[in-house]
Amino acid sequence: MTSTPTRAAELPPSAPESSAVSVPEAVVRRAVTALSFRNIGAVYVWLVIVVLFSAWAPDTFPTTITVKQVLNGNAVAGLVALSVVPPLAARVFDLSIAYTMSLTSVLTAHFMVSSGLGPGTAIALAMAAALLVGVVNGIVVVVLRVDSFIATLATGALIQSLITMVTNDSSITGVQLLAKPFASIAQLDVGGLTLPVLYLLLAALAIWFLLEHTATGRRLYATGFNADAARLQGVRTDRLRFLTLVASALLSGFAGVVFASAVGSGSPTAGTPYLLSAYAAAFVGATQLRAGRFNAWGTVLAVLLLGTGITGLGLATSAQWAASLFTGSVLIVALVLTGGRIALPAVLRRRTGTRPDTTTSKESRG
Repeated sequence: MTSTPTRAAELPPSAPESSAVSVPEAVVRRAVTALSFRNIGAVYVWLVIVVLFSAWAPDTFPTTITVKQVLNGNAVAGLVALSVVPPLAARVFDLSIAYTMSLTSVLTAHFMVSSGLGPGTAIALAMAAALLVGVVNGIVVVVLRVDSFIATLATGALIQSLITMVTNDSSITGVQLLAKPFASIAQLDVGGLTLPVLYLLLAALAIWFLLEHTATGRRLYATGFNADAARLQGVRTDRLRFLTLVASALLSGFAGVVFASAVGSGSPTAGTPYLLSAYAAAFVGATQLRAGRFNAWGTVLAVLLLGTGITGLGLATSAQWAASLFTGSVLIVALVLTGGRIALPAVLRRRTGTRPDTTTSKESRG
């Protein structure tokens, strides 16, 4: 009769002991996974770049001024890169973002300088034009079923013709663009950081919340991973793709307004240099933090990584061709070392015989 109570008395101490051992082990495993090179490889590459340039240019690079320069100088690039994240999450390409950025830059300057409108009205009209571009892209891609790569490239050509008609390929300048309150949109700074840095953080936060913490975000990822399966589950894939193209046009259009405020003019080629870097940052960002998923914070990380290297090369007074060489090299190395874990579209998988990643499939089902 005494043996049963004795066993019962021995059980309670053993249960807390096992849980006390398992909880730290689980925490350690999660920490190791989170800090692994495959998860945040770009962070380690970024640290190597910082150490390299700190040794190369010790008097100018490792300073708070350089940090502020990297953030301020890459805020607009970050906005453009973030504009392609929602469409890419749904497997849609928007190659018109550079032209949309140039369009809003030019229209804002045109309305203020040539038409004499106030900054608020000029910006509203320019953003309405960006909205129209997004709607046209959505109609051509979703309704008319034209491949997004070709459709948005064609839309970009039409936008460029409109820009040329308005500007005759010349920048629009005027004192209105240099005066407040328009100049304050991009040039007002707090503690050495300009407002575009805040815009970048807010845009990244909004996209992160949408993709990671809403049902719409899960449906976007499901559409991107397997549109047919998502459609069979009741996801309105066409509507989601349409809305991502509209959102992409609006965000890239806003980047154009910020750019015009920063440089004090409307440039017909404002967005051209940002197209390749935007997609490069988005694809490198898709290998960080969220395996195989286009995500906001990974994109921001990639933008800052590239911006740090280019700023370092400028401070080290290197050759002009070094910046392009650095950008291409870092992109290749980052993608190779982190495994290139971006799931291929179904069409490419069928052509190449590549089997879909099981992890990706599980995530899309989730």
